[in-house]
Amino acid sequence: MKTSYIFLAPGFEEIEALATVDILRRGGMEVRTVAIATEGGKEVTGAHGVGVMADLLPEEVDLDQTEWLICPGGMPGAQHLADSSFVKEALLSHYGRGGKIAAICASPALVLTPLGLLDGLKATCYPGMEPENAKVEMTGEQVVVLDRIITGNGPATTFHFALAILEKTLGEAISHSVGEGMLFYHQS
Repeated sequence: MKTSYIFLAPGFEEIEALATVDILRRGGMEVRTVAIATEGGKEVTGAHGVGVMADLLPEEVDLDQTEWLICPGGMPGAQHLADSSFVKEALLSHYGRGGKIAAICASPALVLTPLGLLDGLKATCYPGMEPENAKVEMTGEQVVVLDRIITGNGPATTFHFALAILEKTLGEAISHSVGEGMLFYHQS
């Protein structure tokens, strides 16, 4: 199985990043975190002061063997991703080769939209972050699943977002099994 990468920049939304890593790994996916805009170190501090040691630096990423590139939101994390030449080039190159991209919260608006990756498509983002005069239809839905792009609107929808990535990658049975094991579908 190819590796998926989640980009972590200072000010990233911890729930969106870490819960996504957890859920995808529970399903059996190979997922690595990548420190972005950290001046050469792997330690990244999230929007709420949670420090995380990323797995890799950008120069250690093998983009030729990539399943998903994933952008969590959070501020100013999403803006740091948008400002990163590595992230921009990686997203454009990966998508151009037929690769898959997922973004949640502010990242669909701040990272994907300016690159034109959402042009003519439906997507969602954090309410109030919708770009003006964009060529994308922001639906306001919790999660929008397309063939090669998945977008989510915020922290509370992270489980839906991550399980959608898992389902697109490994199928509905594995996604449902992971969700069930975490009591996501549990009714009292």
